[in-house]
Amino acid sequence: MDQDPRTTGASVSAQSVNAESENASRTPEQIRSDIEQTREELGDTVAELAAKTDVKARVHDRVEETKQAAREKVEGTKTAAQEKFSDAASKAPPSAQEGAATVIEKIRANPIPLAAGAALLLAFFIGRRSAMP
Repeated sequence: MDQDPRTTGASVSAQSVNAESENASRTPEQIRSDIEQTREELGDTVAELAAKTDVKARVHDRVEETKQAAREKVEGTKTAAQEKFSDAASKAPPSAQEGAATVIEKIRANPIPLAAGAALLLAFFIGRRSAMP
C-alpha cells in the first residue's frame, strides 16, 4: 500500500506529467540560467559550511571580539576616572588650589633651594649605599 510507485510499476500521476511538459517547453537559456543559479547557491552553502567547520578562524574571531570588548571597557573606565578626577579637582577648596599654585610659583622663581635639597638627598643615598657591605 505504501509502496513507491517507481518500484511497483504504477501509472504516472497527472501532476508529474505536467511538470515534465513544463520542463520540455523551457528554452536551453532558461535551463542554463537555472543551473547557474543553483551553482551559486551551492557555492554559498559550501562556503558557509566551510566557515562553520574552520575552528581556528572561529577561535580567532572570538578572540578579536573579546579584545575589542576589553578595549571598550578600558576606554569607558578611563573616561569615568578622568571625569571623577576633574570633578574632584573642581571641588577642591580654593585655598588648596591657591596653595599649590603659590608653591609652584616660588619654586619657579627660585629653583636653587630645591636643587640643593635634591643634591643633599642624593649625596645621602650614595653615602649610605657605599657604607653597606
